Amino acid sequence: MKQKEGVIKPKTKRAKRFLDNRAPKLRENVKNAMIMKGGNTSMTVTQALKDIYALKKPSAVLYKKKNITRPFEDSTSLEFFSKKTDSSLFLFGSHNKKRPNNLIFGRLFDFHVLDMIELGIEKYNSLSQIKNSKCPEGTKPMLVFAGEAFDHDDDHKRLKSLLTDFFRGPVVPSVRLAGLEHVLHFTALEGKIYMRSYRSLLKKSGCRTPRIELEEIGPSFDFVLRRTHLASDDLYKTAHRQPKALKPKKKKNISHDTFGTKFGRLHMQKQDLAKLQTRKMKGLRKRRGPAAAAEGETSSKTAKVEVE
Repeated sequence: MKQKEGVIKPKTKRAKRFLDNRAPKLRENVKNAMIMKGGNTSMTVTQALKDIYALKKPSAVLYKKKNITRPFEDSTSLEFFSKKTDSSLFLFGSHNKKRPNNLIFGRLFDFHVLDMIELGIEKYNSLSQIKNSKCPEGTKPMLVFAGEAFDHDDDHKRLKSLLTDFFRGPVVPSVRLAGLEHVLHFTALEGKIYMRSYRSLLKKSGCRTPRIELEEIGPSFDFVLRRTHLASDDLYKTAHRQPKALKPKKKKNISHDTFGTKFGRLHMQKQDLAKLQTRKMKGLRKRRGPAAAAEGETSSKTAKVEVE
């Protein structure tokens, strides 16, 4: 590929396919994540990065070499690797005396850091420590967030959005019931964030709907919130902007409730109930001719007799 006046022109078909894959699309590719460790790490951080990589595969890249960088002070190396691997998410692990067992979750917009949140590991159980059968690689997880902080505190709101982006996996049109077997549960309580990973088991219940049980498969983390680097409201709004082609067109007289049920409204002309066609019955049918007239006279005579 050759670059001329800031525009890269491919020379081969392979290079053209590569650039087409990197080009902007209406529906973007699955978000890839870079998982890397800093210049100084501990065994806890190294194993935690490997376990999170196992949850994120195959949409992740694990760097085994150390990267001497500090994301909160200089993020140029992260932006360089992001452009190289076409990744919009990253996880950086480090360890020092001031901030031991440190994990930094972050995401990028247009290959520039959008926001970063630093979490400290206080307690950790790895995948190998929990002896239960695991979910297959690439299973799309169900994300559950519990705690009032995720709805009221600004830092926890952004952390919820960041974790959803990081773990949600590919967007699929439909999911079968048996495929819903991995659950990631995040709880915000008393200044800490608890992350647990479960496998849902479908048991017999005696009816059509199965009974569901949760079995912990790991990894499990007890996090404490440390430093944050959040994007401004204008930049955050720009990053979430959708093209007009993807915005659903509004249809008149059609609405949806909270559960997605579709409702329609019908507009009809004013009806005259006197002319409303009802069910025909022989007893109510009007008679015509002399028989009807004779019947009318006899009925009037009988009425007069009753009055006298």
